[in-house]
Amino acid sequence: MRTDSPSPRLAASLAAGVLLLAACADGPAPAEGVTPADLVLRGGVIATVDPDNSMAEAVAIADGWIVAVGSNDDVDALIGAETEVIELDGRFAAPGFIEGHGHFMSLGNSKTILDLNGAANWDAIVAMVADAVAEAEPGQWIRGRGWHQEKWDSPPDPAVEGNPTHASLSAVSPDNPVLLGHASGHAGFANAAALALAGFDRDSEPPPGGELVRDENGELTGLLRETAQRPVSAAFARSESGRSAEEIEAQFRREVQLAAEEALSKGVTSFQDAGAPFSTIDGLKRLEEEGALPVRLYIMVRRASNEEMDALLPDYYMPSTGDDYLTVRSIKRQIDGALGSHGAWLLEPYEDMTESTGLVLETVEDITGTAHVAIKHGFQVNTHAIGDRANREVLDIYQSVFDSAGAGPDLRWRIEHAQHVHPDDIPRFAELGILASMQGVHATSDAPWIPLRLGDRRAEERTYLWRSFMNAGVRINNGTDVPVEDIDPLAGFRSSVTRLTVDGSIFYPQQNMTRIEALRSYTINNAIAAFEEDYKGSLEVGKLGDVVVIDRDILTVPDEELADARVDATIVGGEVRYVR
Repeated sequence: MRTDSPSPRLAASLAAGVLLLAACADGPAPAEGVTPADLVLRGGVIATVDPDNSMAEAVAIADGWIVAVGSNDDVDALIGAETEVIELDGRFAAPGFIEGHGHFMSLGNSKTILDLNGAANWDAIVAMVADAVAEAEPGQWIRGRGWHQEKWDSPPDPAVEGNPTHASLSAVSPDNPVLLGHASGHAGFANAAALALAGFDRDSEPPPGGELVRDENGELTGLLRETAQRPVSAAFARSESGRSAEEIEAQFRREVQLAAEEALSKGVTSFQDAGAPFSTIDGLKRLEEEGALPVRLYIMVRRASNEEMDALLPDYYMPSTGDDYLTVRSIKRQIDGALGSHGAWLLEPYEDMTESTGLVLETVEDITGTAHVAIKHGFQVNTHAIGDRANREVLDIYQSVFDSAGAGPDLRWRIEHAQHVHPDDIPRFAELGILASMQGVHATSDAPWIPLRLGDRRAEERTYLWRSFMNAGVRINNGTDVPVEDIDPLAGFRSSVTRLTVDGSIFYPQQNMTRIEALRSYTINNAIAAFEEDYKGSLEVGKLGDVVVIDRDILTVPDEELADARVDATIVGGEVRYVR
């Protein structure tokens, strides 16, 4: 369903900003019988991302759809008295970026809790919590997300497995439960009050697929790996159970709006959400019916049993039919955790934790059952797999289900992340038609510590193998895994083409993408990965008028200028939704 206007908050910011870009035309009227465009962008460097990677100067949009692409002269014929004209003045335009793997509601929620991404060290995080406690009522939960022990400028003291213990955190928050999510989302850190509310003590056993980290005396440190976070999250949920339906709905709408505003500010017009329960999909469906979704969402069903999905999926099948803002036709599963938190499932033990090969979060048998349900109801399956063992197991699952169902390679099933893959398994992606749903920015973000986890040989041979995948004929779709990373596609683009890390080194440059490959991975490849290439992913006549305007030509500027590139405007269905 189409939405015709931005939110009031966003509209207020556009009212002044759009004047910097656009003016009504004062030239000659279109020829008789020619319907004028609603919006024209002209005088730019426009990457169409069509099959020939054609470049253009101008594009015209009418009623939300592209009606002309070509030279200024070609498009000028569609300018009428009411046409809004954006003079690009040599700036770069491209199809609106498609976030290929992120967490939409988590992005919105992350805007309402402590942002720990920029914390220099553990002491800085404790100080942030102390400040929050000073403003909170006793018993009120303090939550945050974004810490990563490998990115701190100094290690915590004391430390267990490189992570802090909860003593200093508990000291500043004795009466307030605290839960701080790891940047990856695959671990959390709790203080003593939160551990007690979750029912954890010295004698507790972790749930399947989780770990409770202990110190040398057997005491809980507060670090919770993978599913061990769930009892603490459940305790927080209990504390929220007294909220009214109106309060819950207001919070939901606020998080949707915050996520959308952040996405639009980074040039993202479509967002592939890597997992939402049916209840969240119901809420998003209400917003779409109201015309209140500012970005287009592609939702993967998550957190339902195979029995529930078998019963409910027919009622939730919502393939894209054009100018949609909510599409549901896929399922998300997760076989392992993250490398940073030692949760990725590996073929051989970790270099820095030799007793572990990672964690299995959802069993092979259960995911196999999901795959059969998906075949039955025509749903795509997108399975999180980071470790080389995890990727191999998922390929085995897909192959066995395809064989039993007599399915071909046109189902476009995906492996989400595909970060660490044995070279022998890359041809299998191509043979089975499996898409590698990867995140370019993860490579440069993780590069400093990947050899610590895997050793140099495995790091070079098996991690972030973009060129190896493409040479084998495997299509890569790109994203950020936001809020694990910033949603900024330009940062992902830069990582994909330079693999330049924060310390100035280049992470195995033989795996780099070319610039046009990186742009396609963020546009048409993501559209194909969601069965939406007929409507989006390139600027061609008959496709949706989703466009991003960037202040410089990211296909030609020197590498050192890519970090300075900024989104100037974001257009969804011919509507200017963001102006810098």
